[in-house]
Amino acid sequence: MKTSIHNPHFLLRRLHSLLGLLPVGGFLVFHLWENSQSRFGPLHYNEHVVGWLQGLNYLLLMELFVIALPLLLHAGYGLVILRSGRGNPGTYPWLHNRFHWLQRLSGVAILLFLLLHVGWTRILTIWEPGIKADLFGHMQSLLSHPLIFLLYLTGLLLSIFHLCNGLWSMAISWGLTTSAQAQTHWFYLCCALALMLSAMGVHGMLGFIP
Repeated sequence: MKTSIHNPHFLLRRLHSLLGLLPVGGFLVFHLWENSQSRFGPLHYNEHVVGWLQGLNYLLLMELFVIALPLLLHAGYGLVILRSGRGNPGTYPWLHNRFHWLQRLSGVAILLFLLLHVGWTRILTIWEPGIKADLFGHMQSLLSHPLIFLLYLTGLLLSIFHLCNGLWSMAISWGLTTSAQAQTHWFYLCCALALMLSAMGVHGMLGFIP
């Protein structure tokens, strides 16, 4: 495939990676920080975190155009890339080659997880207004079930891997890490970021457990 700005796939891949970084990746980091506030208890979480968000102007428009639409575009073209099935076994060392395919497979798993998560939280509040008033209690009830906790933990870790591995490969495709040494150093930084976000995410989940 010809690689240039005149190739629509070249531009779509650049848009795909940009959407994965901002706003999708940025929202993931914010959401992890938001849920980490669970450690301060239900009153703080419901009033100062959820209540503050629900009081924002144009919240529905932000959810649709800043979160949902970029996410759908990123996921949609990700499925196109997955369907194309073009691998790169000779380009990267074997570890990164496996990460290359796990990146795409994790995208499908994350999409399925998000459908459940949004259904259990954002959409369910339409029929159950009480959930909006006590989202802490609702999440506590969900995560008290071991299988649901495991599902959320898997979704959390896959999302963080998808973001951090995407950052690593994005730096290569955008020409920011052109040498093997630069790629190795950036890989370690991405691993450190993944560990930090995982710790924050797990800490937030445990904050909901009584």
